[in-house]
Amino acid sequence: MIGTVPSTERLEAIPKRSGEPLYLDSAEVEALRLVDLENSSFDEAGRKMNVSRNTVWRLVEGARRKIVRAIVEGRTIIIQKAEET
Repeated sequence: MIGTVPSTERLEAIPKRSGEPLYLDSAEVEALRLVDLENSSFDEAGRKMNVSRNTVWRLVEGARRKIVRAIVEGRTIIIQKAEET
């Protein structure tokens, strides 16, 4: 479950250096929002997202890795929005 749909669709590096864009999906953004902005524990975030604590941990770690790679390598981040059903 995604509580907040991000309004941003992409973040551009200036200067752009190299490499293909990195993609964050909406679940990764939501996990980051809950854990890093709202200071929820992984357990709390898992309950809010209706997934396990371990899934939240994997989403947060993967998203953090992508963000750091984008900063260090000067790559664009594209945020993929969840498909509506």
